[in-house]
Amino acid sequence: MTIHYKTRLTSIGPEVADLAEGGVLILFADGAPPELAEVSVLHAAEGPAGPPPAVGSTIRIGDLAASVTAVGETAWAKVTDMGHVVFSFNGASQADRPGEICADPIDGADLAAQLKSGTDIIIESAG
Repeated sequence: MTIHYKTRLTSIGPEVADLAEGGVLILFADGAPPELAEVSVLHAAEGPAGPPPAVGSTIRIGDLAASVTAVGETAWAKVTDMGHVVFSFNGASQADRPGEICADPIDGADLAAQLKSGTDIIIESAG
């Protein structure tokens, strides 16, 4: 198993649940400006990022898992440099935005339920 990224959620913005219900999750590293923190999940990475995930890699958010379907051209650089990424659980085969990672659809209510301080997000792949 290759771990591409592992982080722990530290704070959940007041507008995150509504976005999660729509299949969107925005991560920012701890210390994000307040206006960004309102719509974001703040997190603290627990180690260096590995190589970029390929299509078929797995995103684990607490007890949920989804397969990566597309990675935007600047998404991995933003994750590793700034701790910022937008996950879109829409099953798209091509990211609409360069900083986006797309994954298989998951239930928005289930996603929102996993988003609490202390939850781990892990991006991993077999091999």
